[in-house]
Amino acid sequence: MSRPREVTHKRVLGIALPIVLSNATVPLLGLVDTGVVGQLGDPVPIGAVAIGAIILSALYWMFGFLRMGTTGLTSQALGAGDQPEADALLSRALIIGIGGGLAIVVLQWLIFPVGFWISPASPEVETLAREYMSIRVWSAPAAIGLFGITGWLIATERTRAVLVLQVWMNGLNIALNFLFVLGFGWGVPGVAIASLLAECSGLALGLWLCRDAFGRAFWKDWARVFDRVRLLRMAAVNRDILLRSLCLEAIFVSFLFYGARAGDVPLAANQVLIQFLHVTAYALDGFAFAAETLVGHAMGARNRTRLRRAALMATQWSAAIVVLFSLCILAFGGAVIDLMTTSDEVRAAARIYLPWMVLAPVLGVGAWMLDGIFIGATRTVDMRNMMAITTVIYILAVWALMPIFGNHGLWASLMVSFVARTITLGLRYPALERAAER
Repeated sequence: MSRPREVTHKRVLGIALPIVLSNATVPLLGLVDTGVVGQLGDPVPIGAVAIGAIILSALYWMFGFLRMGTTGLTSQALGAGDQPEADALLSRALIIGIGGGLAIVVLQWLIFPVGFWISPASPEVETLAREYMSIRVWSAPAAIGLFGITGWLIATERTRAVLVLQVWMNGLNIALNFLFVLGFGWGVPGVAIASLLAECSGLALGLWLCRDAFGRAFWKDWARVFDRVRLLRMAAVNRDILLRSLCLEAIFVSFLFYGARAGDVPLAANQVLIQFLHVTAYALDGFAFAAETLVGHAMGARNRTRLRRAALMATQWSAAIVVLFSLCILAFGGAVIDLMTTSDEVRAAARIYLPWMVLAPVLGVGAWMLDGIFIGATRTVDMRNMMAITTVIYILAVWALMPIFGNHGLWASLMVSFVARTITLGLRYPALERAAER
């Protein structure tokens, strides 16, 4: 292991910027998926791809803990100078990810009907969606295994490799979409095959990008890989992250359901505006990942000063980004709304609620960055508990504000949840710093 490097602005940006660029390719793929089937002149294929992708994405998202947990644990191992454990973590992550993907493949006959029960569609859409899912599901081991690879690469500060991986997968997927759907006329199955090939090739590329680990013997030190104590710790970290993520997802899903009660136009306006929030989150991911990595290294090295410096530097950059985003939304939000919908009613409603989107990045940056800091420190019990408290506060805010202020009350409740996450995690931050010295 080399001597630990100091935390600098250059190092923070070196981790963050490739992630920001790689995230920019994600919505582009969704646009192309929709666009190519939209050329078929029939709404059914569009709905089938949308429903099928949502169900599979929700299944894969259940394993999102693997990315975060692997980053936190690996960065701490590297900070402690424990390369054998860092390499063993890559093996554990791949075993969990590929094993989880295989379980989805085996249980698809049970999972798919549940998905359609939750997200009902017309018989025509459901038939095509089943065809799409029955093809793409075979890449589940690759898609979920990539969570572990991505987490490991981020922990080792190789976010340029993550960028290469994302550009390759999404670029190949887009090219194959055009070839299979518009060139060969394969329709919805063509979209599924394109995703299948892109995700499988992504796993192969990801393994190649981790080739230095496979060049050492530690990754196949099975006594270490399957060490009971280390496995239990990894399981506990991943369990807590999963429970925290379920609470967070409950907030956003209920936001959608509560918005539906306000009427069709406010619901549509909310869906347009929530895209601003998603873009902001994608941009801040890079700096949250930088916090995960650098805080994890400092925690592993038991260096409280370096931990605080990493947390402050990453947060400073995030704060600058959110101010820029808020100003851009204030200046250009109306024009973006006009591009996203042609409905005059939805445009007018979205403009009414647009000020909440100007406020959201400012109120949310603390929560997003503290998530990254706590993941890096693997203080996942705090994350789980504070997220549960935040969920209760959000529900109480909805009950109190929405009957009085309608859709404005719903947006205010979401802002309350951001502030609650910041305050509750912030109160636990001193304990996190103290843990770095034990």
